[in-house]
Amino acid sequence: MSSDPQDRLLKLAPHLVGRSRRGVVGGSRYARRLRDQIRAAAADPQRRPVLISGEPGLEKDNTAALIHFGSPQRRQLMLRLDGATLRSDGSTLFGPRDSDGVDALLDCLGSGSLLIDKVDQVPEELVPALLELAATGRWSAPGPGTSQRHFPGRLFFTAERALPRFDRVCTLIRVPPLRVRRQDLGEWLRYSVRLRARKLGWAPAPEVSEATVKRLQNHDFPNNLRELDEMVNRALQQCRREGTEQAMRGGGASQVLPEDVFWTRSRPARLRFDLWRWKPGLRDWMRAPQLWNTLLFGLVSWLFVLVNLWLWLGPQDRAHNGGLNLFWAWWWPLILLGYPLVGRLWCAFCPFMVWGEIAQRLARSLGWRPRAWPRGDTDRWAAPVLAAGFAAILLWEELADLENTAWLSSCLLLLITAGAVLGSLAFEKRFWCRHLCPVGGMNGLFAKLSVLELRAQAGTCSGSCSSYACFKGGPAEGEGLATAGCPLGTHPAHLEDNRNCVLCLTCAQACPHRSVQLRLRPPAADIQRDMGPPWGESGLILVLAGGVCLHHWQRLLGWWPLAPASLQAGSLLPRLAFGSLALAVPSLLFLALRPWLPRPQARLLLYALLPLLWGVLLARHLPLGMAEAGMLLPVSLMPLDASLVDPSLLGALPGWRADPHVVAFCQTAAVGLGSLGSLLLLRRVMRQRGPRLLLGSGAVLALSVLGRWLVAA
Repeated sequence: MSSDPQDRLLKLAPHLVGRSRRGVVGGSRYARRLRDQIRAAAADPQRRPVLISGEPGLEKDNTAALIHFGSPQRRQLMLRLDGATLRSDGSTLFGPRDSDGVDALLDCLGSGSLLIDKVDQVPEELVPALLELAATGRWSAPGPGTSQRHFPGRLFFTAERALPRFDRVCTLIRVPPLRVRRQDLGEWLRYSVRLRARKLGWAPAPEVSEATVKRLQNHDFPNNLRELDEMVNRALQQCRREGTEQAMRGGGASQVLPEDVFWTRSRPARLRFDLWRWKPGLRDWMRAPQLWNTLLFGLVSWLFVLVNLWLWLGPQDRAHNGGLNLFWAWWWPLILLGYPLVGRLWCAFCPFMVWGEIAQRLARSLGWRPRAWPRGDTDRWAAPVLAAGFAAILLWEELADLENTAWLSSCLLLLITAGAVLGSLAFEKRFWCRHLCPVGGMNGLFAKLSVLELRAQAGTCSGSCSSYACFKGGPAEGEGLATAGCPLGTHPAHLEDNRNCVLCLTCAQACPHRSVQLRLRPPAADIQRDMGPPWGESGLILVLAGGVCLHHWQRLLGWWPLAPASLQAGSLLPRLAFGSLALAVPSLLFLALRPWLPRPQARLLLYALLPLLWGVLLARHLPLGMAEAGMLLPVSLMPLDASLVDPSLLGALPGWRADPHVVAFCQTAAVGLGSLGSLLLLRRVMRQRGPRLLLGSGAVLALSVLGRWLVAA
């Protein structure tokens, strides 16, 4: 046997374990029990073999290292061998066949610790020798006539499946998976961020918001700590852009990592059809920057200016102002009809944000730098503000008769544009569009019903991409174009629904790996039983339903003796009071019924009613659209001076009005289609079937009848 310490060390060096990587994090009963088991195994005076079992990615080898380096023998060496690479004749451990164990690893290790990782993958021929080594400490070199020797050190085994034969000769420690330790996820996440940030030189380390932790607690993490570390590494890599990194390295209060950089593999998407794979040329055409620049800055921006001038300078009633006709008779019905087909596509062409982006670019050219988004649980305060703003707009529309007052309708458009401009000057990208825009909030809500989605393949993104240009922007790479990144600050692989995707295709422009897909899917695929509704978004559902009640307030509250004759004329206080009461009817009804609703599902039930709400809103706007949209040309040209247009030609202009019976039929069809969608969604999201489902279905049908009665033309 070789006695040269240097030769022994050289032989052991490739397998040495220098230290444990980290301890057991968390305060749950699972974490406490695991720490107790580690301490007990470390203090075991007999140094019994230990079998550490658990799912993949749980760092079972690190658990063995914690035991060794926490024991009195911590100054002894520790080796790690991969069980899958051990030779079936045992020569890796016990020495070559012809040397009688002279150079065996066990001889060189002495009284140190040996970890055989993945012992469940060891060749079956070697298992008996390992069992004897674990049970008695005796071993012998391969070949006949070799003498038995004794191993004075300690053995550790790790396995991903049950091994009853090893259980009988080892102390068993089972490492619990992350999905049963959800209480510990926040501590694990923050600990991993601190470790990784320290390696990257960020000081102080960025923080992780509680909202991010709560969202990730809904994920099972099938690859456990390995998946968690990969997710944290991706998150920090995505945040490594100049502004964010300088802020994080600049000292002072630590920054909060955006929730959008923590993305996990989404649930398997079934029944999807990739349009770009079917028609590759369509992808190249749709992602062309020239197309978007021409549409947004060459057409939409100036068309918006012309419409506002039309509203201010033209006649002030809808019967004589084509701009007012476009706004109320065309835009509202068309955007509602578009939700199930193209989702939030309107936001990609939104003139409010076009002017916000123009203002942001001009400010940047003058040296102004917008701040980074306020991170953390922004939805917790922004969603109630958005819902309250939408409620205020609905009250303003009814009390001031905006549908028939051109300059006030323009004021509404300019007010929203002012919010977009101020938001763009205050914060980078489209903070207003994502969190505060009332139209954007409504679009994001109904986009969940769309049959179209834009998603990235998480496997391609995590395996092939290192720039994350689709999220944070960057120069051209391969076939990826230079972009500023997603305007809503979202990674397409992180998207769990259509709420934060405006179909602007910036991610498709930036991606050099063709990971982004434009897919057809079943309607309302975003609404699932396990979905995590954003905080406060359900309030917008109640406000939109209240808008229908407000518009038809006389059917609900007109019988009251104190009710005003009209919401458009008379003393302001009673009009405001009755308008607010009508607007609050759905919210009051929901609060009254909530004690009888299943608590975990109360908000999900509101999402199940989303198709019905869409149908009722469409039925509310159809009479105006079907009766007046076809009269756009006569309405637009009628106010022109007789010297400019021959009066005889005005009577010959094409115009169309739907028959009232056709309008009523279309209203009934819209409400019926929404009711059918809500019945199907109710069955999808409800955990309890039987009487509860029957009761819920009856409630949907009752609300459908009520909605159809309210919007009757």
